[in-house]
Amino acid sequence: MLKHDQKKLRENVQTEVDASYLYKLVSELEKDEEIASYYSQMSKIEKGHALKSIEKAAALHLSLDQLLKPSWRAKVIGKLGRLFGSNLILSILLHTEKSISQATLKTKSSKGEKFLGNENRHVEILKSIQQLNIGKLSKIEKRHRNIGGNALRAAVLGANDGLVSNMCLVMGVAGASTGTKEIVIAGLAGLLAGAFSMALGEWISVKSSQELYEKQIQLEMEEIENSPEEEKQELILLYKAKGFSEEEANLLAEKAFTDTKNTHAILLKEELGVNADELQSSPWEAAIASFIFFVIGAIIPVIAFLFLSGNISIVISLCCSVVGLFLMGASITLFTGRSVWMAGLRQILFGLLAAAITFSIGKLIGVSIQ
Repeated sequence: MLKHDQKKLRENVQTEVDASYLYKLVSELEKDEEIASYYSQMSKIEKGHALKSIEKAAALHLSLDQLLKPSWRAKVIGKLGRLFGSNLILSILLHTEKSISQATLKTKSSKGEKFLGNENRHVEILKSIQQLNIGKLSKIEKRHRNIGGNALRAAVLGANDGLVSNMCLVMGVAGASTGTKEIVIAGLAGLLAGAFSMALGEWISVKSSQELYEKQIQLEMEEIENSPEEEKQELILLYKAKGFSEEEANLLAEKAFTDTKNTHAILLKEELGVNADELQSSPWEAAIASFIFFVIGAIIPVIAFLFLSGNISIVISLCCSVVGLFLMGASITLFTGRSVWMAGLRQILFGLLAAAITFSIGKLIGVSIQ
């Protein structure tokens, strides 16, 4: 077996082991026994896939115990899931399943192999669990603390934008001026301006989305009250389009319309792609998270200039920024599953390139002014 193939096989096995670990964790966090059993079965399926793959990995001379241990990434995601709720784990698992499905389809297409129709099965199973039990799920999920995509996205983007934008600003001013005082003032001004701008932008984004969905929800509720049969037929068509048989689609639609609240949640999910619980996300939560993490990121390139001066302060500022950039890139791999080193070094490359450009422009402006 070629070295490249060995590495690829090992990565695939690790992905399946991690998925098994995370599905098992979600089943333990789930309070409803029926839904928990679905995730438990998914865990066993993934473990079965891993065991079959291990049979092909004999040439790697690795012990079974080595390959059946979850990675550090899976353990960190698990801890975050315990802290913030299983929705975080499920969103990452769905992303992983989609990536595996797309990679499988691409490989078969390049080799001219026949599609069997099961390449996207795990993605559909994850979605179907919510479709088949959405009434039950909508009640259960309210018990979970859901930081949602809003606060988490705002935190990650806020920290990254704060670091990169203020590093570029500080380097630009450092290129144009030798005065430490001017650099500190510019850095702190950029920190505050950027933090307030990010916070306001997140607040408006979340609030406007909620207002738009609320309007759509109101219209949907009126349609349910005025034309229930037409809405039921639409739901039947949606289920049939997703691959359910005529009998299954009718049964699901009939079940959905037995309870008005349940019907409402299902139609929101199926027709508008809206999870009703996500509408409860606070725009203030996203704004505050964005503000705080922007400040954390933006203060990194400024710290050195608060205590040092001259060229040494520029060097120390860049070193601190490089560490921050690497950590930002590495943290993103929790969700993408990519190489920590690759993501971290890529973040450093782009960040330093942007800083070099602004420093050079600042230098040119400083010389022309003098």
